[in-house]
Amino acid sequence: MNEFVVTTLLIVALFALLGSGVWIGLTLAGVAWIGMELFSSRPAGDAMALTIWGSASSWTLTALPLFVWMGEILFRTKLSESMFKGLAPWVNALPGRLLHTNILGSTIFAAVSGSSAATCATIGKMTIPELTRRGYPPEKIVGSLGGASTLGLLIPPSIIMIVYGVAAEVSIAKLFVAGVIPGILLAALFSGSIMVWALMNPAKVPSADASLSFGEKLREARHLIPVVLLIGSVIGAIYSGIATATEAAAIGVVGALILSASQGSLNWASFRDSLLGATRLYCMIALILAGAAFLTLSMGYIGLPRHLAEWVGGLGLTPGMLLIALAVFYIVLGCFLDGISMIVLTMGVILPTVTAAGIDLIWFGVFIVIVVEMAQITPPVGFNLFVLQGMTRREITWIAVACLPYFLIMVIAVLMLYWFPGLVTWMPSKM
Repeated sequence: MNEFVVTTLLIVALFALLGSGVWIGLTLAGVAWIGMELFSSRPAGDAMALTIWGSASSWTLTALPLFVWMGEILFRTKLSESMFKGLAPWVNALPGRLLHTNILGSTIFAAVSGSSAATCATIGKMTIPELTRRGYPPEKIVGSLGGASTLGLLIPPSIIMIVYGVAAEVSIAKLFVAGVIPGILLAALFSGSIMVWALMNPAKVPSADASLSFGEKLREARHLIPVVLLIGSVIGAIYSGIATATEAAAIGVVGALILSASQGSLNWASFRDSLLGATRLYCMIALILAGAAFLTLSMGYIGLPRHLAEWVGGLGLTPGMLLIALAVFYIVLGCFLDGISMIVLTMGVILPTVTAAGIDLIWFGVFIVIVVEMAQITPPVGFNLFVLQGMTRREITWIAVACLPYFLIMVIAVLMLYWFPGLVTWMPSKM
């Protein structure tokens, strides 16, 4: 049967199942079963059993529930409050003043969370009421938080990088390290945009708090020491080669438990809630990954990835044009699906084309993560938009407009990484 007809039928089946409310993981497995049963000679039953079991029992994937659990433990501590106290005195002198706490707080929490939604909720709980009380413009508070919280996907340990690493069969440790410089670059661009805005609109920035001496600032900075030590231990263990990503995740969980206990927020209820929260989120992700693994196998038997790669190859696109096409594709897809679903749904089809174009898969992983970050703040299915709406009770469209400048900054960051690929590949090459 013509590949176009097969593709159309499977896409119709996919959206029909998604539209009827079937879970994403089951939808992917269902479409895979339909494709294999109708358009290949391989029996679908045993292939599904073997693939789903292989996906669910992957040792590489063990890092994922551990990092999710670490984030859940820290989500229930006084971490965001401590970070605000530690950061506020240092940013008071910068143009834009306390708006930078959104950027720096999100950057720091991203390095222990791995989730943009968790970063947005945790930092927002502290900064939105505090900055609103001090008179900062609401659209700048919400926009800077929405943009910066997407760093939870890029700065290691990143849940979505683990998912990509498993799907693309590349080193998760190298992916983590590759995300450090682009993450810092994005944070710097976000802060730079706030400074430019503040210099152009000085009347909209509230007056500074009473200035503190250097010694007093250092005393306030003590609140940051525990989380900086935790970040250093996790990333340092991976970069130095002492621990794999999975072992570093275990170090992170132990460190998070110690940090929670030292703050007095570790009790049976918070321990149980963090464990159940991590289990629920991981089970959802694992089901999606299992369905996607079966879909990838099914697509392979039908031959769609090979035909797509041949078709794209026949178009004569340069690597740059291919990346532009993929960026547009993922941004549009992100209007309807969450980031993890986007990656697992498309990797089996996209990766042969990317490999054939000679694009480095570690670099491509960082590229994909930044493009998925953009999708986190695009309506109608931008996860960060939903989190911000829950905290501010504002319209989704108002929040999306507030976040638009940060979307454009991410476009600039992608262009910079394309022109200077060493920003991504230098640190992994030194491991």
